[in-house]
Amino acid sequence: MGYRLSKIYTRTGDDGKTNLGNNLRVAKNHPRLDLLGTLDELNSAIGMVLTQPPIAASIQQALTQIQHELFDLGGELCPPFHVVITAEHTTHLEKIIDEWNASLPPLKEFILPSGNIQAATCHLARTICRRTERSAVTLNNLEKIPGEAIRYLNRLSDLLFVAARMLARVTTSDEVMWEHERK
Repeated sequence: MGYRLSKIYTRTGDDGKTNLGNNLRVAKNHPRLDLLGTLDELNSAIGMVLTQPPIAASIQQALTQIQHELFDLGGELCPPFHVVITAEHTTHLEKIIDEWNASLPPLKEFILPSGNIQAATCHLARTICRRTERSAVTLNNLEKIPGEAIRYLNRLSDLLFVAARMLARVTTSDEVMWEHERK
C-alpha cells in the first residue's frame, strides 16, 4: 500500500472550501463538515481519556474500538456514503453500558463532571459527544443521514457517562454529587 498522506498541505482549502469524497467542494462551515469536525474532536477527546492512567483494560479496549468506529462513521458520512455503523454497533454499546453500570452504585442525584482527571476528561468527551449528536441531527434535518449514526452517538454519550463513573472509582475518588439545595 502506498502512502495515504504524502503531502500534508495542499492549499486547496485556502478559499474556505474543501472537497468531500466525491470531489464536491463545500464551504468549511457546511453542516456536514461541522459534524465531521466534531466527530474528530470527539475522537481526540477519547484519546485524551486513554492517555490518563490508570485505566481498566475493559475501558481501554472499548474506547479504542470506539475510536476506530468513529473514524468509520466519519467515512460513512462523507460521499460516496457507504453504511458502516449498524444497529449491532449500537447494541454492543448497550451491552457494555449494562455490564459496567451493574458494578456501580445507583445514582440518587446528578453528579458533577469531576472526581479525578480521568473521570473529568471522560465527562468532557461525553459533552463533545452530545454536541456531535446535535450536529448530526442538524445535518439530518437538511440532508438525510443514516439513522443509526444518531442512535450510535446517543448511546455513546451514555457509555461515556458510565465510563466516567467507573474511572472516578479507579482512584477511589468520590463522585461529586450536585447539591441542589445549596445555601
